[in-house]
Amino acid sequence: MQKPVIIGIAGGSASGKTSIAKRLKKAFESSNSVYIIRQDDYYSDQSHMPLEQRLLTNYDHPFAFDNDLLVEHLDKLANHVSVEKPTYDFINHTRSSEIEIVEPSDVIVLEGLFVLEDARIRQRLDIKIYVDTPADIRFIRRLVRDVRDRGRTLDSVVHQYTTTVRLMHEQFIEPTKRYADVIVPEGGKNEVAIDLLTTKISSIIRENVL
Repeated sequence: MQKPVIIGIAGGSASGKTSIAKRLKKAFESSNSVYIIRQDDYYSDQSHMPLEQRLLTNYDHPFAFDNDLLVEHLDKLANHVSVEKPTYDFINHTRSSEIEIVEPSDVIVLEGLFVLEDARIRQRLDIKIYVDTPADIRFIRRLVRDVRDRGRTLDSVVHQYTTTVRLMHEQFIEPTKRYADVIVPEGGKNEVAIDLLTTKISSIIRENVL
């Protein structure tokens, strides 16, 4: 039984990580062999904390994530064992009661801010990708997303970006670019990069079959 190909996609907030992950999934959808895992779903459970305290959480710091659980799940999937993946409630700022059953697949795409920051995760990746998008574009995308999808106000998004997001990006995310095998400018709109990645993934899958 072949070992799954595990691909990590890192980059700043709203850089286009999810777009690339979806493009890769679509490229292999005929075989239904790609599953996307969002690191965002592995934010630590905060149900034991009052909402007022949860609101103070710095979600753009590596300590906000339960990487122990994420590493455990990656190892299980690599050994063809299904996992119960958590999901996160961004409105109530804690882990949701809903879980998703993730079955082993040929390709696992892990996307998130700090996918390349933790050495344990990096060691489990067959391909490491960093999405490099200008800060102004990332900010506009984040503003639209958080207001539309996460119940945030414009003022709160701007305040969070100027006080934590930008600083955390410079301190923790941007430096992980040096670990990447591939740096992709402009996210999922980079057709050349997408074509190269799908070709490489196909090659790895064929090698695993042989």
